[in-house]
Amino acid sequence: MKAIYYCYFTSPLGQLCAVSEGDFIRGLYMPQHKGWPGVNESWRHSEEPFIAVRQQLVEYFSGKRRRFDVSLKLSGTPFQQRVWRELARIPLGETITYSDLAQRIGKPRARRAVGAANGRNPISILVPCHRVIGVNEKLAGYAGGIDSKRWLLALERNGVRAGARQLRVRSARPGAMAKREQLLNASAL
Repeated sequence: MKAIYYCYFTSPLGQLCAVSEGDFIRGLYMPQHKGWPGVNESWRHSEEPFIAVRQQLVEYFSGKRRRFDVSLKLSGTPFQQRVWRELARIPLGETITYSDLAQRIGKPRARRAVGAANGRNPISILVPCHRVIGVNEKLAGYAGGIDSKRWLLALERNGVRAGARQLRVRSARPGAMAKREQLLNASAL
């Protein structure tokens, strides 16, 4: 088995944790990511495996990147992998429902199973599970939190300033928005 590396970096959504195995990104986790067990003691810290993904995320958060070009390793059941591969096909700025996603993978009655697989996506943002919404365009669960999902969708649909406005409106902590806007404007990752 190849060594597993991890690295933390700052984003407009807070501190992200990236995980790699060899040349493949196998995880990208947000703060308080539901289901994220945290860094394993056998993993090694290194910045080097994450240079490309870090740069691409800077470009994405600044509105300059529409697609990611990094190698991913999707580790899960065959069904989960099928769902995650389909997630990667959803264009930036577009959303689909869980029912649509179930249809796309040829399992129209598996809405709940699709939702569960979507919720277990280990590679946030790069595999855009945030682009899946509930019926009537309601924002349904997101491992990184509904506010993060709302912010990512606003960023993708309307650009950086709209994402910043959405985050400002939804920010629960005083001063959190100022810090996030500062990070966004500096494109600090």
